[in-house]
Amino acid sequence: MLKDTVRTGSYRNAIVNNPHLFKDKLVLDVGCGTGILSMFAAKAGAKHVVGVRILNPWHASVDMSNIIDQATKIVEANGFKDTITLVKGKLEEVTLPFDKFDIIISEWMGYFLLYESMLDTVLLARDKYLKPDGLIFPDVATMYLAAIEDSEYKDEKINFWDNVYGFDYSCIKEIALREPLVDTVELKAVVTDPCLIKHIDLRTVKKEDLTFTVPFSLTGTRNDYAHAFLAWFDILFDCTHTKVKFSTGPHAKYTHWKQTVFYTPDTITVSEGQKITGRLSCAPNGRNPRDLDIAITYEAEGEPAKEIQYKIFHFD
Repeated sequence: MLKDTVRTGSYRNAIVNNPHLFKDKLVLDVGCGTGILSMFAAKAGAKHVVGVRILNPWHASVDMSNIIDQATKIVEANGFKDTITLVKGKLEEVTLPFDKFDIIISEWMGYFLLYESMLDTVLLARDKYLKPDGLIFPDVATMYLAAIEDSEYKDEKINFWDNVYGFDYSCIKEIALREPLVDTVELKAVVTDPCLIKHIDLRTVKKEDLTFTVPFSLTGTRNDYAHAFLAWFDILFDCTHTKVKFSTGPHAKYTHWKQTVFYTPDTITVSEGQKITGRLSCAPNGRNPRDLDIAITYEAEGEPAKEIQYKIFHFD
């Protein structure tokens, strides 16, 4: 992720280029990792930065001690030993050296924005530690949906199961279809206008808002076929003097989040100007809230409505 120049460069620009917001402020870095965001804040003039390395209960087998040890060495090597304090543990259990903070910074986003994200933890930190007039970096996220032509890869991914070395594995097709694919999609594959499906203001959003059902309407941009829906997100640092933002969409520079592809059971015929309408539902999985259960109901003009349930699985 450090090599993701869009991600890390955007955070650097939002923090380092706005020293008037950070000078002499107390900053909380939620999910500090190797400490890069904490060091950006210290470089911008923060009075003190507390970086919390969040322990993920769904990765209980993973020993995070080595990561926090390396972060400590990195902080010391860059001369911030007296400015940055690193803490390891669950945010609701750790003891922090300050009761309130002026600014919260966090890189919490996951695939499809919310898969394995730390947004719940950021909201907990906001409600518990952020001063009433405090800032959050970033503070706005938006999610988009479009339809794409992807016959070649769909055939490889889904129809592969019709004949596996001469054997019929077609019963696997439904399982494969329900597993979204995280991949990079070329802009030329997009056959509709994008549709905004979710706007998240981190200053006001509540945890229950992250379970949602939203309508969408996609307008065809050419005569073609659609084989999947494509989702991505944009991030905005709205509180900065000069707005800093980046996109993870197919029109933008590569990021490690890529895009999320939801294949449809049938091919959709798309005509220029034609509407594909539907609803998208998203909810945390009951057994592991960092997993997502997603359902998409869609209808193309002149065709019957269809629904498919997706699940973004958790991989160890």
